Amino acid sequence: MTTLNELKPGEKAIIRSFSNEALSSKLIDMGCLPGELITISRLAPLGCPYMIHVSGYELSLRKAEAMTVMVETLS
Repeated sequence: MTTLNELKPGEKAIIRSFSNEALSSKLIDMGCLPGELITISRLAPLGCPYMIHVSGYELSLRKAEAMTVMVETLS
């Protein structure tokens, strides 16, 4: 497993868990559920924020938030 911030644009992964319990409830409310497929859509030029496609919409996450999302990459 890896964290969301380690993925590159175009890569797909499945959310497995969160390392920050307080932040996890916020992310779950935004559609980042364990088992959900996500795709890295874009990455800002300076590396933050991350634009991801999840649950049928685009979501922007800060690098600190992305570091708390544990994912399993798809080949």
